[in-house]
Amino acid sequence: MKIAIVIMLLFSLFFGIWNQSADKIGTAILNESTHAVELVLSLTGALCLWSGLMRIAQDSGLTEKISRLLQPVISFLFRGIQKGSEAVRLIAMNMTANLLGLGNASTPLGISAMRELAKEAPKGVASDHMIFLTVLNTASIQLIPTTAAMLRLRHGAESPFDILPAVLIVSLVSCVSALFTARLAAKTTIRWKRRQRL
Repeated sequence: MKIAIVIMLLFSLFFGIWNQSADKIGTAILNESTHAVELVLSLTGALCLWSGLMRIAQDSGLTEKISRLLQPVISFLFRGIQKGSEAVRLIAMNMTANLLGLGNASTPLGISAMRELAKEAPKGVASDHMIFLTVLNTASIQLIPTTAAMLRLRHGAESPFDILPAVLIVSLVSCVSALFTARLAAKTTIRWKRRQRL
């Protein structure tokens, strides 16, 4: 990934110089660096708010109730996982953060859940549960696209949440498609391993 980013940067610089646009590249680098810092600062407040609410929910026991509410879904997606385990609680919190559109807040929860799942997996091998969590975290359903709405508000949108129906439909379709593909790939891998043993 790092190599790909470096290659893209080098290609951009090369073609910029080739097209005699080096001055524009320098100006864009300076301007966008400033805009990046401003964007981070503008998003920090809202992310801190929602992350704090997630922490309060955890300490108040609300996440335990959410975990029980999401238990049928988690049990269906993560078959064989022990009910009431720490991994289930973390997965439930990760799913909740994603439903609220808090991608940045859900990342640490996803990492913690992955660590718990890794304890039950063979060393150096990603289990089906770990793969499903990665897919679920990447292509998650968003009921409230908080981060996207904050970005739209930052760039002058009058109704930042008017994308809500489109986001819900697209995220639902992408999540179902990704999980179906992951499940199909898992079954295909199991059949292939059985044939290899025979």
